[in-house]
Amino acid sequence: MVRGKKVVVVMPAYNAEKTLRQTLDEVPFDVVDEVVLVDDGSRDATVELAKALGIHRVLRHEKNRGYGGNQKTCYTEALKAGADIVVMLHPDYQYTPRLIEAMVYPIAYGLFPVMLGSRILGKGALQGGMPLYKYLANRMLTFIQNVLMNQKLAEYHTGYRAFSREILEICPLEENSDDFVFDNQMLAQIAYAGYTIGEVTCPTKYFEEASSINFRRSITYGLGVLRTSLAFRLNKWGLMKSKIFDFKNGRKLNIE
Repeated sequence: MVRGKKVVVVMPAYNAEKTLRQTLDEVPFDVVDEVVLVDDGSRDATVELAKALGIHRVLRHEKNRGYGGNQKTCYTEALKAGADIVVMLHPDYQYTPRLIEAMVYPIAYGLFPVMLGSRILGKGALQGGMPLYKYLANRMLTFIQNVLMNQKLAEYHTGYRAFSREILEICPLEENSDDFVFDNQMLAQIAYAGYTIGEVTCPTKYFEEASSINFRRSITYGLGVLRTSLAFRLNKWGLMKSKIFDFKNGRKLNIE
C-alpha cells in the first residue's frame, strides 16, 4: 500500500509466456498489493505460468475479446479486489515495472488522478527501437489530439498507465471499443470530464517478444484516434452526442 491505498497491477496478457516471468520479477511488491492477469485466449502457456509464479487472480477469456475487451475485464477485477490505485502493466516487458512507484505516488498523494509512462518525454524512443513510422505517427496524432482536446500531453499512445479508483468508476468504459483504440477513448473520456493527467518519462523497448500491432492495424488505430478526437470536440460544442462521453447515462463497469 501507499498512504493506506491498495495498489493493484493489472496485466492484459496475450501469448506472454516468454516475458511474463521477467516482467513479474521487477514488480515492486513492497508497493504493489496484488496482481491481476487476464489472458485473452492465448495459444501458449501464459495462464499456467502465471499461476505457477504465484499470481492468484488469473482469468482467461476462452475467446479472444480484443485489447480493449481485455482491459475491461482487468479493471472490473481490480475494482472487485478493492483497488484504490490501478496500474496497467503489459506482461510483454516493453514497459519496465521499475517505474510503478513513480506512477503510483503522485496518485496516492492526490497530485494527479491519472499517470502515464511516456516514451516521448525523453529522447530514447527511436534509439529504443520504436519504428520511424510509428514515431512520426505518434507525434502527428498527439499534436492533433492536443489541439482538439485542449491538452498538452507528450503522447496519448503509451500502454503504461495508472488510475485512481474514481477514474475507473466514473468513466463509461463499457461504451468503448474492444480494440486498440480503447486506450485513446479512455484518455479522451478522462480529459472530457476535466481530470488532469500526469506523465513520467519511460524507456522504450522494442524487441522480438514484445507485442506490437502491424502497419495495417496501426492505420486502423490512427483513424480511430482521429475519430475519437473529433467526437470529443463536437461533443464539447454540443454538435454531437456520443455514448463514450455520456457520463450520466453511460454504462459503468459491472463490479457486483
